[in-house]
Amino acid sequence: MGPHPTVAAIRLAVRRVLHDIVTASPEPHPLVLAACSGGADSMALAAALAFEAPRLGVRAGAVTVDHGLQAGSALRAEEVAGRLRTLGLDPVDAVGVTVGRQGGPEAAARDARYAALDATAERRGASAVLLGHTRDDQAETVLLGLARGSGIRSLSGMAAVSGTGGRYRRPFLLLDRDTVRQGCLAQGITVWEDPHNHDPAYTRSRVRHEALPILEKSLGKGVVEALARTAQLSRDDADALDQWAADAEADAAGDDGSLDAKRLHALPAAVRRRVLRRAAIAAGSPPGFLFARHIEEVDRLVTGWHGQKALNLPGAVSVRRSNGRLFFSPS
Repeated sequence: MGPHPTVAAIRLAVRRVLHDIVTASPEPHPLVLAACSGGADSMALAAALAFEAPRLGVRAGAVTVDHGLQAGSALRAEEVAGRLRTLGLDPVDAVGVTVGRQGGPEAAARDARYAALDATAERRGASAVLLGHTRDDQAETVLLGLARGSGIRSLSGMAAVSGTGGRYRRPFLLLDRDTVRQGCLAQGITVWEDPHNHDPAYTRSRVRHEALPILEKSLGKGVVEALARTAQLSRDDADALDQWAADAEADAAGDDGSLDAKRLHALPAAVRRRVLRRAAIAAGSPPGFLFARHIEEVDRLVTGWHGQKALNLPGAVSVRRSNGRLFFSPS
């Protein structure tokens, strides 16, 4: 008798990702880590990694991050690490981080978490880190992007492969949250539910427990699948536009890094604004604080030029137009 259907689906998703990693890795036995909070999604991921990795010659480990935001969080992280070791994963690291304030609590915690995952992967020499984001997480991310009004890239959600060198892999983006949680129940896996996931003070929690249920009640089932599908379609379009913008930037750039305003003006707005955003980020403007309104102001130096003064962007970056060219530089 085979595994429960949900367990089989989870393992298949992880097996496919591991196969891609093994195929691309120069190492005969690459190390792959599961990022695990102790919740159902990441514990199902860790269990599937522990099951599938030996069959493909992959070394399997895990890392859990203690954000230090709740009393007893360090002890809980060690408990999660113990469960991961019980699954047969090795090495297993419990890493504590200090969460700052920049960008709000959710963004600050995410930044601290990814910094810890990057550092652990580097220290351990891991080829990849698996993340347990599901199709439901993808739908939530699309709704959050829609609310920000940040353009098609914000609607593209999370990539199946991301990070430096494709470090981060998300095997569960085509699986719904219920499937993953049923898989934990079928295997008798003990999980921990982060109370922040139910705290209405957090935007994602409100989207998960209020916005999405209302949409499904009003529009019928299938909203999560439709949003996840929108993410993939948007990502394909955004990737194509980004490549066009990279080529256009190279064509408009001078030896001093300035951009030819006439060449920029001839581009479609979607491409031109991507070029301007790329230039601003390259000059030192932080992507997380560079909003559509900033790029629209820079765009007016191209499309509505009437001798405006230089603009100041986040990150102390200045943009000015002179002799038909745009110059991006530290203020």
